[in-house]
Amino acid sequence: MAPAPVYSTRTDPAGGTSASVLGSGSGSAFGTFGELLQGALPHPQGDFLVTFPLARWATAVFHPRPGRRDVQVRPAHKAKSRRVAEAVLAALGAADGGLLEVAGDLPEGKGLASSSADLVATVRAVGAAHGREFTPAETEDFLRGIEPADGVMYDEIVAFHHREVRLGRRLGVLPPLTVVAHDEGGQVDTVAHNRGARAIDAADREEYALLLDRLTDAVARGDLQEVGAVATRSAEMNAHRRRRAGFAELQALCREVDGLGLVLAHSGTMLGVLLEANDPALAGKTAHIRAGCSALGGEVSVHRSLGDGDSWSPKAAPVHPTELEI
Repeated sequence: MAPAPVYSTRTDPAGGTSASVLGSGSGSAFGTFGELLQGALPHPQGDFLVTFPLARWATAVFHPRPGRRDVQVRPAHKAKSRRVAEAVLAALGAADGGLLEVAGDLPEGKGLASSSADLVATVRAVGAAHGREFTPAETEDFLRGIEPADGVMYDEIVAFHHREVRLGRRLGVLPPLTVVAHDEGGQVDTVAHNRGARAIDAADREEYALLLDRLTDAVARGDLQEVGAVATRSAEMNAHRRRRAGFAELQALCREVDGLGLVLAHSGTMLGVLLEANDPALAGKTAHIRAGCSALGGEVSVHRSLGDGDSWSPKAAPVHPTELEI
């Protein structure tokens, strides 16, 4: 594996000659509601996912500390964020460390890309403190080798090779959607899940390739019905390998409210019904799904995806409710 490049000079649009400490820097990165599609293509290293960007964020603030070489992180268990901060500082040739504060409203272990969002926000915060803005490809370099990651460094829906941490293809942007989600409870360790995932056979790989092409065309056309159909099929295929509590019930509820389909956190604990955010009957449909999930136990929450006209990577720490009130 090639080492991460060393950045001794600016490459941001503002220009300049060298990276320098400007003071505290902040960064943010959105999470995802699982994946619109996840599987493997019919070639080596074909594992991929298609992001479903969510209007919930991780935030990071980096405070340089002249004369101190180490990086301290709060909360202390965010060790991966500390490692990526150290990698960025090394690449910049920075002599000093600092304090990294990581926050946000993405719960851990639920399949909302909280860890990936933490790392991307950290790269952006450390870069901002040194007058640097990294490209998505440069950000991939920093994350590669730390853990499998989601493509949350791209401000659009992308097909992403999460194990290799590299872009597959760009799909574009959809109108905002609403997800009414059931959480079966517990947490999933993404690294352990990827390490222990069952192999995908050749027939399924062929189907995943077809599904990716269908989804690519659907996003380009803004065809929400087809997006929902592909997401549902991905959830169904995943359910054959890993049992999901409440799957049949959510599928029935989706049909009852004429939803677009199901969307799954393939390596998490969340399964949701996709609805159009501008549906005039949204409140009633949301209430029906909530009531239908009452017998399942667990928690029900409502989320909004990022779409046209949204600020995907705001400079200031975003303020957003943990759950939409509908």
